Amino acid sequence: MEQANLFAQSTLMPLVINAYKSDRFDPELMKEFGKLGFLGATIKEYGLPGVSHVGYGLINREIERVDSGFRSSFSVQSSLVMYPIYTFGSKDQRDKYIPSLASGEKIGCFGLTEPNHGSDPASMETRAIKKVWLIIVLSNIFIYRAIIMF
Repeated sequence: MEQANLFAQSTLMPLVINAYKSDRFDPELMKEFGKLGFLGATIKEYGLPGVSHVGYGLINREIERVDSGFRSSFSVQSSLVMYPIYTFGSKDQRDKYIPSLASGEKIGCFGLTEPNHGSDPASMETRAIKKVWLIIVLSNIFIYRAIIMF
């Protein structure tokens, strides 16, 4: 976890105040997380380290010590995007998405809450339609990091 602490303190700490003041997240940070093997760190394939869940939690803790926004970006990518693809996706889906998500080249997003259903994902009404390079979200809800996609 020394590597996570060093990265958080030396790379993230100097960025946090400006990120907060400008209300901006630099997507290039995801590539930095990827280079360190942090994205999808619990996965044992695709050249990922396969750390324990405790180890993953400690990485999260080091990033959270600097800023919860940075930690959310890291943990959404790892736990709410990559983990379901790795666990429930087909081999073709895993092969297509895991490497580019793990490197930070692609950034996933995750939506969970809706006015009519709260955080019950089975009842969600929101659907996305991919049109060329634009994803149209058919609901007026909060989706974490969706702004990066538009």
